Amino acid sequence: RGAAGLLVQPLLRAVIMGPPGSGKGTVSSRILKHFALKHLSSGDLLRDNMQRRTVVGVIAKTYIDQGQLIPDDIMTRLMLARLKSPVKCKFIFLKGFPRTVPQAEALDETCQIDTVINLDVPFETIKQRLTARWIHPSSGRVYNLEFSPPKVVGTDDITGEPLLQRDDDKPETVTKRLKAYEAQTKPVLDYYKKKGVLESFSGTETNKIWPQVHAFLQTKLPEVSQQEAASH
Repeated sequence: RGAAGLLVQPLLRAVIMGPPGSGKGTVSSRILKHFALKHLSSGDLLRDNMQRRTVVGVIAKTYIDQGQLIPDDIMTRLMLARLKSPVKCKFIFLKGFPRTVPQAEALDETCQIDTVINLDVPFETIKQRLTARWIHPSSGRVYNLEFSPPKVVGTDDITGEPLLQRDDDKPETVTKRLKAYEAQTKPVLDYYKKKGVLESFSGTETNKIWPQVHAFLQTKLPEVSQQEAASH
């Protein structure tokens, strides 16, 4: 707290990166529970803009509907519009952006990132993790053949109806997604490594990676109570 007894906001501008299926969502939610950071997810922001049919949302949807990547200038415009205020740059936590070097360069012009948390999970582990996931379409129940398998292979525990594997979780699709991530994102990791702000955390289990991330962030930020975190 400052001299006047007011809560001093932490000055941290962080990005979390990692392949699809690396545990970014789980680690992100734990970070937000323990530290008072403003969270900005490109996926959430995209969905919100598409639902509200904003100009950027409508344009982005045309690319998504065609299975194409959203161009750098569209994503940058979407994200940076939320970061123009200097106050919003003081304690932000970004997920899903930047994904390319031009996006990272544009971000730096608006908001200098000082910590990039990279979840370094082997692709083989991710493949096993994602391809083991099956769902019951009508209820949304998720099963994992390794951690929480159904009582009867291929059928939902409650209804007995067949389980399906999402297209995104099929082995050939997972391999494609991981290759695309590597091609697109490795240059971004190199970019931040050269700037001296990249921190990589390696492992095959989220519960073993999280303590490393937590300990690292404790050196940067004070932890807050759940009540304080909820008020930010």
